[in-house]
Amino acid sequence: MPVKPVLKRFLIWRYKHISQKNFVLILSLLIGLLSGLVSVFIKNITFGIQWMLGKSNEFFHNPYYFVLPIIGLFIVYLISKYITKKPIEHALPMVMFALSKKHGMIKKGAMYWPLITAPITVGFGGSVGLLGPAIASASAVSSNFSKLFHVDRKTRSLLIGCAAAGALASIFKSPIAGVIFAIEVFGLNLTFASLLPLLIASVSSVLTSYFFLGDELLFNFIVTDKFTIRDTLFYLALGLGTGVASIYFSKIFFALNKFFDRFKSNGQKLIIGGIMIGGMLYLVPPLYGEGFGLINDLLRDDHLSALGKTPFDNYLQNIWVVIALLGGIAIFKAIAMTVTLAAGGSGGIIIPTLVMGSAIGNAVAKVINNLGLNFQVSETNFTLVGMAGLMAGVLHAPLTAIFLIAEITGGYGLFIPLMITVSMSFIITKNTIDHTIYTKDLAERGALLSLNKDQSVITLMSLDSVIEKNFISLHPDMSLGDMLHQGVSRSNRNLFPVIDSENRLVGIILLDNIRDVMFDQSLYESSTAETYMTLPPAFINYEKDDMHSVMQKFKETGAWNLPVIKNGCYEGFVSKSKLLTAYRQELINFTS
Repeated sequence: MPVKPVLKRFLIWRYKHISQKNFVLILSLLIGLLSGLVSVFIKNITFGIQWMLGKSNEFFHNPYYFVLPIIGLFIVYLISKYITKKPIEHALPMVMFALSKKHGMIKKGAMYWPLITAPITVGFGGSVGLLGPAIASASAVSSNFSKLFHVDRKTRSLLIGCAAAGALASIFKSPIAGVIFAIEVFGLNLTFASLLPLLIASVSSVLTSYFFLGDELLFNFIVTDKFTIRDTLFYLALGLGTGVASIYFSKIFFALNKFFDRFKSNGQKLIIGGIMIGGMLYLVPPLYGEGFGLINDLLRDDHLSALGKTPFDNYLQNIWVVIALLGGIAIFKAIAMTVTLAAGGSGGIIIPTLVMGSAIGNAVAKVINNLGLNFQVSETNFTLVGMAGLMAGVLHAPLTAIFLIAEITGGYGLFIPLMITVSMSFIITKNTIDHTIYTKDLAERGALLSLNKDQSVITLMSLDSVIEKNFISLHPDMSLGDMLHQGVSRSNRNLFPVIDSENRLVGIILLDNIRDVMFDQSLYESSTAETYMTLPPAFINYEKDDMHSVMQKFKETGAWNLPVIKNGCYEGFVSKSKLLTAYRQELINFTS
């Protein structure tokens, strides 16, 4: 039996027997299971590639493993050029743009290509994470399932949030952090109706991960060193350090991307990026891949294994050399991650952020313990709290950072130090950098959703939906008589655009401008439209102006109608009444 008739029958049955609320809960459960499968698949494929390459290196006794990332980038380059024929998109910004400007519609290719390109990038040693691609793939699955079952835009956006929550929850086995992540990063409107699907998706995704991977955890750690009040200043210092590091992380990301944008050829980016990554891996081997091994070694108080073999092995008995190397890992991890992405690799930034934060936290603890001032702090606790501090600063997601580390450690023993460090880091970065790595480009394009309902509603609005075209156009050389007979008498508007022969707007005529001369027949042939037209107080540029700037222009000019110019030609008008009506309807849709 064909699929479409079966689906049609199912949808008819669903409308009769399952309420919309319960159907959304069922879909959230399904999306959670699929998100868990996506996360398990992408992890296993990556580990499989790393295992095969490890066996290969043992067979050939190959010490030059730092060339592997170049090979991985080249494979991804070939896939994007000859198979997908599209450049690699950054995962989370792609999803966030789809939520704000594409009604949550994500192309089918996004379901499976991240599951191929990201494992190749990371498996061959690219210094990026798998969480971003897992979220992108799960979100694309959710979007296309939503389309299949004919759900509306609001529900589709919620289900994409469910996919994101499920992907993070599955990878870290942290269901609460997954829910908070979807709300903080994606700017979802939090109500009880939206919270329940997020919880269901997050829990079902974690259960999927347990089913396939058992009790295996990325970080197997239990807090044994309790927080004491004398450690408060040290955690504040760690918050200051992670705040500064977060600013560095963001700045270096923007600077290196700007540098790589100079090269128009993707091949040039690949060669230059590959050489840079290879050089960094030779000097700092822990930069290879995601970096979970480094975090786990630091949590076991084994900094020698964490650092691996470096050109500085003969000096590792000196603790200050170890501290310097940990600082170097933090510095170069941000560079290696950015270069991997800028050179054409596929991956995310969340896990590299955690790696960088762990190195900073451990280094700060070692500094405190070796100053000779009789201070002693837990290096493992600082490692964990450093991860949260950097995540809060880089992603502007403090609650996600706190609950993620709290769930990883199996309790809330670190809750107070987490709050201290995360708050300090977030305050410093938020007051220094307005937008994160994810959101800067979206904000510049007017496509950023946030927890500010007013800003989010405006972002969701479409300029096309408020352009009105039922205005009768006049020509500059039209006589007053023709204006009255061909324009005024046939229109129910009190405004008339004046258009030249190339469809360019040269002015507007308000009914008030000609009210005094409308019945003076002596002027019907002697005066033209050009005599009475004026310039509008502002223009709306279709290509450049987003809805935020449109709102601002109405506010600054006090106008009731503003013309829209598209490709240099007249397109129509936006009226304040139409704008406010559309805003009110979008607000109802957003908050209901």
